[in-house]
Amino acid sequence: MPDLAQHALDVATGLGAAYADARLINAREQAIITRNGEVATLVDAESAGIGIRVIVNDAKGRGAWGFSSTSELTQAAVEAAAREAVAVAKASALAQRMTLTLAPQPPIVADWSSPVRRDPFDVNLDEKIALLLSADGAMRRVAGVSLARGYLSFTRLDKQFVSSAGARIRQRLIYSGAGCDATSFKDGGIQKRSYPNSFGGQHQLKGYELIDELDLPAHAIRVGEEAVALHGAAQCPSSTTTLILDSSQLGLQIHESIGHAIELDRMLGYEANYAGTSFLNASMLNTFEYGSPIVNVVADATIAHGPGLGTFAYDDEGVPAQSVPIIRAGRLTGLLTSRETAPSVGLSASGGSMRADGWNRIPLIRMTNVSLLPDPKGPADLNALIADTDDGIYMETNRSWSIDDKRLHFQFGTEIGWEIKKGRRGRMLKNPSYGGITPPFWRSCDAICGPAAWTLWGTPNCGKGQPPQTIGTGHGASPARFRNVDVGVAYDAE
Repeated sequence: MPDLAQHALDVATGLGAAYADARLINAREQAIITRNGEVATLVDAESAGIGIRVIVNDAKGRGAWGFSSTSELTQAAVEAAAREAVAVAKASALAQRMTLTLAPQPPIVADWSSPVRRDPFDVNLDEKIALLLSADGAMRRVAGVSLARGYLSFTRLDKQFVSSAGARIRQRLIYSGAGCDATSFKDGGIQKRSYPNSFGGQHQLKGYELIDELDLPAHAIRVGEEAVALHGAAQCPSSTTTLILDSSQLGLQIHESIGHAIELDRMLGYEANYAGTSFLNASMLNTFEYGSPIVNVVADATIAHGPGLGTFAYDDEGVPAQSVPIIRAGRLTGLLTSRETAPSVGLSASGGSMRADGWNRIPLIRMTNVSLLPDPKGPADLNALIADTDDGIYMETNRSWSIDDKRLHFQFGTEIGWEIKKGRRGRMLKNPSYGGITPPFWRSCDAICGPAAWTLWGTPNCGKGQPPQTIGTGHGASPARFRNVDVGVAYDAE
C-alpha cells in the first residue's frame, strides 16, 4: 500500500506539482440500533481508498490546489487519480489571485496507535445486541414509555500519510459510542430522556471498555421514569435568570458558539456554504474579550487531554497534535488553523487541525477537542454549584439547537430542567430552553466547577464543507453558571 502512495507522489511531481501528499485509508464501521425489543439497524461496512492532494504553481508562482481520489487500489488507477489532481490544480491556477503559502512543517516518520483495552471488533455481535436489549427492556418496563432505543457504534481507521516533502505517518484509531433513550407520548405531548447524552450517547477514542464504563442497563429505568414524569412537570417559565448547564449541554454550547467561530477558514471567508462564516476577524486575536476572566478554552488534540473524538497524533497534513490556547482569562488568543491559513494571520506554524472524513474528501480545518477548562478554585461538583446559587434554573441534555450564520445569536433547548430555590434543586421543569448572544453569554459566566466534574464529550456528527463532510469532535466541560440569561424562549406548553 505505501508503494501505491509513493507512486502517486512520483506521478504528481513528475507532472509539475510543487507539492503533493496522499492519504491511504482503510476504514471499518459498525452500528447497531435497537428499538422496542428488536434490532432495527445493523450495519457493518468497510471502505478503502486513496486521496491525492497537490499544489501546482502558475507562471507567476501562485499555487492552487488539486484533489482526486480512487477506491481502486491499483497502480494504473492511482496514476490516473494523480494525473486528475494535477489537472484540477492547473485549471484552478488559472483563476488564482493570491499566492498560496504553506507554513513550514518538517517531514515526520512515525507509527502511532490509539490506546485500546478491548477491541470492539473482537466482541461477539450477540453480546452487543444483548446489552442493548437489556437496556431496552428496562426502559419499557416503566409504564408510559412509548419508545425505547439503544445505540452502539464502532469505527476503526488505518490511515497512512505520505508527502513529497518526505513525511511517512501511519495511524490506527478506534472509536466507540453508546447510548439509550426513552420517549413517552401522552395527550399529544412528547417527552424524551437520554443517557449519557442525546443523539446517540457518548463517543470517545476508546475500545469496548467505554461501553463497559457507561453500563447502559444500570441507567435505563431512571431514563424511562424521567421521560414519563416530564409530562406532569411544570413548564419552564419565561424569564431572565441565573442558568446552570450540565457539562454535556455546555459541550454543545462550546461547539456551536466557540468551536465553529474560531475556524480560520470561516473567518477568512473560504468556508461559507455550510453553516456560514464567523463574527470574528483576525484583528480580534489577543484583544477581543470573548468571555469572563474565568473562561479558559483550549483546542487540544493530544492524548494527554483525553480520549476525545478530536484526539490524534498527527492531522491530515502531517502536523503533530498540539494544544492551542483559544481563550485565556476570557481573551481570544488562538484559532483553528492549517498550513495554508496560518501565515495569513501572521502565525509561523499550523495548529494541526486539518482533517477529512474519508479518503475521498479533501482535508478541511476541523475542531479537535475544543474544551472549557475546569476552574481549580470553583465548586467541586454540580451539587456544590447549585448550593452556591440562590435562585435559577438547571438544564441538562440537549434537545435542540439553532445559531445564526455568524455564530452570534443562538437558541438551545434541553430535555429536562430543575428549578433552583435558595441553593436547592426544586421542582422538575419540562421543555426548558434558553437563548442569547455569544460574547455577552460567555462574559456572564461566573462559576465553573472543578476538575473532578469535568467530562470530555464526543460529538460524532459535525458537518462542514461542500460536498458535506461529517466528522467527530470533542468538547470537555464541567457544569457552569451564567447570570442574566433569557430562558423559556423556545417551546410552548403541552
